[in-house]
Amino acid sequence: MTSFEVTITEEAVSVSAAGTEILKYVIHPDSPQDEAPKPYLYPLRFTDGADAAVRRPWDHRWHTGLQFTWSHVADQNFWGGPTFAPEDGYQMRGNLGTMKHTGFSAEPTGGDDVVFDETLEWITSRGEHWIDEHRVQRVHSLDAERGIWAIDLSTELTNVSGQTLPLGSPTTAGRANAGYTGWFWRGPRSWTGCTVVNSNGEEGEENTMGKVADWVAFSSEHDDLDGGGTVLAFAGTSSSADAELPPIKWFTRTGIFAVTSQSPAFDQEIHLPAEGRLRLSHRFVFIAKVCDRQELETLGREFAV
Repeated sequence: MTSFEVTITEEAVSVSAAGTEILKYVIHPDSPQDEAPKPYLYPLRFTDGADAAVRRPWDHRWHTGLQFTWSHVADQNFWGGPTFAPEDGYQMRGNLGTMKHTGFSAEPTGGDDVVFDETLEWITSRGEHWIDEHRVQRVHSLDAERGIWAIDLSTELTNVSGQTLPLGSPTTAGRANAGYTGWFWRGPRSWTGCTVVNSNGEEGEENTMGKVADWVAFSSEHDDLDGGGTVLAFAGTSSSADAELPPIKWFTRTGIFAVTSQSPAFDQEIHLPAEGRLRLSHRFVFIAKVCDRQELETLGREFAV
């Protein structure tokens, strides 16, 4: 049976399957401050070696593979780039924070599962420590014959700022259909205009944007490498004993580029009190083929969160 192999450096942890590096988790990025530096997963690849993401595309330099972000935290931006305000739109406002990796609970190792169990600190543009994060990422379900692997993304945010923090998005700030925040995936340029379907039986970004659905799937042919792939993303869960939470809604685009985010605050702010905790849990599955609707329904049941 094929299992995952792990390579560790000071800057990153790489995970390979049958000689293919399927992901690299960069814990100490070299991103400039105007991209709100944070750990990220890139490269991301299917088991056949085809690219499943892009980093620093020309249109949005702060888009990087698969990463955890938050675009509006009170007056701070942990997403990157300009911040939206209704009076003047998107502007660089000198408010870009940083998510700093502070350690793993144990060194990641290879095998049937690879676990990144880490702590992080969110530091504002003013140098204030606002959030402690406990993040656990688990790479699993490698099936070389079917060309499948999966990753679970779980995090717990604790507000250590001493004040209630409103956690929102550009949509909560006034821009319609721009509710991106939380985990965010950016597909390769060749996936622009790709097929997107959801668990509600609907197709097209217009039928997924701002909607509630158990899962959303993107499928496309590749550039360079023959064949195609499918990225299957699960909404998962959000929970807190300390704040009222809206349902997870999807931010999804394919027409100008392929992106998705299981947004915990698409069009409603979360007001996390001092010492309050917010927990999120999601899943992505990478399949080295273009899946039809019947295959997606089967995979949706198999990998349901």
